[in-house]
Amino acid sequence: MNLKETLVNTCHKVYANGYVAAYDGNLSVRYDSDKFIITPSGKCKGDVGIDDLIVIDTKGNKLEGRGKVSTEYKIHLLIYNSRPEINSVVHCHPVHATAFAAMGESLNNPVFPEVILSLGKIPLCKYATPSGDGLPNSMSPYVEYCWAFLLENHGAVTVGKTIEGAYYRMEKLEHSAKTLSVIRSMGREKTIPLQKLRELYSIAESTYGIKIDKRSRLDF
Repeated sequence: MNLKETLVNTCHKVYANGYVAAYDGNLSVRYDSDKFIITPSGKCKGDVGIDDLIVIDTKGNKLEGRGKVSTEYKIHLLIYNSRPEINSVVHCHPVHATAFAAMGESLNNPVFPEVILSLGKIPLCKYATPSGDGLPNSMSPYVEYCWAFLLENHGAVTVGKTIEGAYYRMEKLEHSAKTLSVIRSMGREKTIPLQKLRELYSIAESTYGIKIDKRSRLDF
């Protein structure tokens, strides 16, 4: 499966799982050092086909494609231009993660070990009008080290070295937010103590070779 086919398949997944509705969201993948494939504006992700995809350059200029470039391409370019190791960006509006974003709450409490290791800090990026420069600017303080972002009153963004990696982080983010919602309907989550958190990081590094940027760790 080539990059375009994989991107289309991922678009269908995010729609099927309810991470987007109607024309919401945008997904992209790095095509080469200065070209990116991105979903078009005004197209349901459940209906996106290979011929709908657009190729843009590092400034957002359309190089290929017949549709209109997604108005939120600036989010994608901020990430690609800041993180050469990132090859895919997924922006969705998953219900539970977006609910936390609309509450003005980050998802930085250390509750689930697998989330701590796979997502790290999940910051809340202050609200800015979509499509403008304010939105990528709100992400700038965290873009160099985070893998998942909540956009206040808007949605969520996840990134990865592959399309699959970015997608599965979105899936993990939403599952975590959904579980936290259930926990809070029952009471309040119990966070992992600092010492146990440090043990988790130590085991992850020594046993599995998982190295996490200190800026993304929850024990600092």
